[in-house]
Amino acid sequence: MDKNIIKTVFKEYLHPLDEKILCKMASHLNLDKYVKKLDTLTFVKLFIYAQLHQTSSLTDISFQLNNDRALQEELGLKSISKSQLSRKLRDIPPKILEAVLNHLIQKVRQLKGMKETNKLLGKIHLIDSSTITLSLGQHPWAPKNRFTAGIKMHTRVVYHDGITYPDRLIITPARPADQTQLDNLMVNKQGVFHIFDRGYFDFSKFEEFCVKGIRFVTRIKENTVIQVVEEVSVSTDSPIKREAIVYLGKMKHPLRLIETVDSEGNRIEIITNDAKTTAEEISILYRNRWKIELFFKWMKQHTVLKTCYGKSENAVHNQIYLAMITYCLTLLMKNKVQYKGTILNLKKYISSYCLINYVDFIQSLFAPCRRRSKGRKKYDHDKIFKEIVSHYEID
Repeated sequence: MDKNIIKTVFKEYLHPLDEKILCKMASHLNLDKYVKKLDTLTFVKLFIYAQLHQTSSLTDISFQLNNDRALQEELGLKSISKSQLSRKLRDIPPKILEAVLNHLIQKVRQLKGMKETNKLLGKIHLIDSSTITLSLGQHPWAPKNRFTAGIKMHTRVVYHDGITYPDRLIITPARPADQTQLDNLMVNKQGVFHIFDRGYFDFSKFEEFCVKGIRFVTRIKENTVIQVVEEVSVSTDSPIKREAIVYLGKMKHPLRLIETVDSEGNRIEIITNDAKTTAEEISILYRNRWKIELFFKWMKQHTVLKTCYGKSENAVHNQIYLAMITYCLTLLMKNKVQYKGTILNLKKYISSYCLINYVDFIQSLFAPCRRRSKGRKKYDHDKIFKEIVSHYEID
């Protein structure tokens, strides 16, 4: 019998996790030594299921499992309480889930079409951070100011061929400045393109990148001291308003200053240490920086991030890693089934068909459209007008 006949969608979805590796890590740290019910692997599966369905509280996760026999059979777990979930979420070291995430990121990098290309603008690395606001009373370990707490997701994503995926994630309290994590987010490799915003503006880092041959594009700050070396001629029909070779502050390496406008007509001044790419292409590259903003927006809207399952540092970190793991698993599933729609639509399909067999899921996913419409109905407007006028004509 074909194994896909009895394989559930959720089991196939979790296949890239490599359960043996996860169990070995849990065994090495003695996480499940005295556990009789909720071992680490079952915990991870249950919380990925919760992320897929955007279940926003431990109470709801417990209720979902306790009242869904199909889910119980899938996980091999008949019941669980909120307190058991809370303890496990708190006790698992975040480095376990961080390792799982990095393992999945490596698999995404190896997908067909994701590998390094020879195209000049084939793959770009976008760097930014996003803050999740927390209650200071419940999360005193992550103070943001006198009134609130918060946690930052310092993230490097790769944008390539229309697909965005996380490539590096560092979680810190919200207070440290973004630029403190710039070194950890850069790919220390010649020729790699990095794009980041003014929160990472640092002359000494720019100097270092120039020495190492690491390409970057960023936006200039308004109060930056600029010494113009040479003005570069710009075509009158070009969207580029100005290009110049400049020195910033006390930097020893020259940079290119490119001035353009955004969609609302506001002036934007961009700097880069890349000498080969055209000014128009640099402008397009910087516009792609918004892909990381859209990625953060997607994560906050379609996974459970803004509402915390637990109050401890471990619990919050683990929840963020689980959300990112869910995104990567969905992206890997999209590639596996060669789905051409959006990742959000696929996530909806997966959550709806999660516990049914895989064959039915594939048939539903690629079912032919049943719409029989021949298009919008055409109306004889002159005829309709004459009929209306006839009702008001006076004999």
